[in-house]
This record gives sequence, structure tokens and C-alpha cells, in this order.
Amino acid sequence: QVQLVESGGGLVQPGGSLRLSCAASGMKISVNTMNWYRQAPGKQREWVGIISSVGTTAYANSVKGRFTISRDNAENTVYLQMNSLKPEDTAVYYCHLPTRTTVYWGQGTQVTVSS
Repeated sequence: QVQLVESGGGLVQPGGSLRLSCAASGMKISVNTMNWYRQAPGKQREWVGIISSVGTTAYANSVKGRFTISRDNAENTVYLQMNSLKPEDTAVYYCHLPTRTTVYWGQGTQVTVSS
């Protein structure tokens, strides 16, 4: 059974940083593309960024230059480094694993940016 578990969320002041982790179990994700999404209260879930199996990344315009996705295949984990956080980054953050037959989501981790 494939599971994705996010961690690392919390409360941070504007301008601060957080690093989220997405640990996968039940399958090796080294050959898979992984995405990060987020959902703010009252809004639709939005795509944040993607990392390919070889480490190529792309980001939404709203986070470009502030967020960085990386992966550690030995640890079967993907990371989202978030810098220069803004109140509008407040959301539940989810990792997303698409495969040929289905897609998997983690349970999400709350990030709150507030003074």
C-alpha cells in the first residue's frame, strides 16, 4: 500500500522559512515525477511545483524564486523548501504522486504565515 506522509508545517512569521517533507512508503519513487500542491481556506487546490525523476523542477509563478523542490531517492523523500514566506502562502500543502494507474495524495500539512 502506497502512502505519502507530509511533515514540517507550522506557524511562521512573514519572511520566514520552512522545509516540508513528503516521505513515501510502499513503493520506490525514484523514477517518478512528484508534485506539491496547496489549498488555502475557501480556495481551490493549486499546483505549487514539480520535480522530475532526474531532478528537473518547475514552479508556479506565485512561488518562483522563493520555493525549491528537491528529492532524496535514498530516503524515498521529496522536500519543499519555502523561503521569504508571505501570508498568502498560508495553506495546507500536499504532495502528489502520479503513476500510470492512479494518483496518490498525502494527508497534507498546515502552513500558517502570520505575525
